[in-house]
Amino acid sequence: MHAPAATKLPADVFFKPSIHLLAWRPRGVLNEAAVNKIIAFIRDVEAKSEDNELRFIDASALTAVALNFRYVFHVALYRRTSRMGKRSIKSAFLVKNPEFEHYFKLHAMLTDHSPLQVRLFDKLEAIAEWLDVPLKVLQAP
Repeated sequence: MHAPAATKLPADVFFKPSIHLLAWRPRGVLNEAAVNKIIAFIRDVEAKSEDNELRFIDASALTAVALNFRYVFHVALYRRTSRMGKRSIKSAFLVKNPEFEHYFKLHAMLTDHSPLQVRLFDKLEAIAEWLDVPLKVLQAP
């Protein structure tokens, strides 16, 4: 397994190579700088290996989202085109705050019919089932 072993993990990211899961737990305000940082990290990881095909984004610790439609559109378009011709990736978003949900729904809608399979959930159990991973892995700090 190649994945992020040689790449330094950001503080809010964890990787479980045995189940091919890359997880991100953003905290506080989700803004362009935070998204740009994780997008650059994922770009680097995906350039090194195709072995990590599961994503888990836990948005439950966000206090605010400071993004606009145009930015979300561009991120989704970038992710969509960056995965063209590659294996599918399942991305599960845990979104408990209904005020933030539309940002993630927009991303899911814009990446539909691409190698990115994006789904929103409000319960970890449903994410574990969809990603086919142990629940305890998603609960890890």
